[in-house]
Amino acid sequence: MKAWGKDQKVGGTIVEFLADPSGALTKALDIFMTHPGPLGVFGQQRSKRVAIVYENDVAKIVEVSEGPDDPAGDNDASGPVTYRTKVENILSQL
Repeated sequence: MKAWGKDQKVGGTIVEFLADPSGALTKALDIFMTHPGPLGVFGQQRSKRVAIVYENDVAKIVEVSEGPDDPAGDNDASGPVTYRTKVENILSQL
């Protein structure tokens, strides 16, 4: 996650990338992918593509990129499913 944050140049900003190697947060938020396609590819449970904005420990914005034909939210980088978790969409809601 540190390398991803560095690549995205978020150091020193309010953006924080969180790793969840045990899946505890993913389970608590109930955001595990359940579609058999990604599970078959990855071979283990993985989190859905999600963006959450917290303010004073309250989730103010929650966006999940998934659809019936795009369970991982990454079939089309410029499509409407992936757009849900893109920075442009999140910033437009602030």
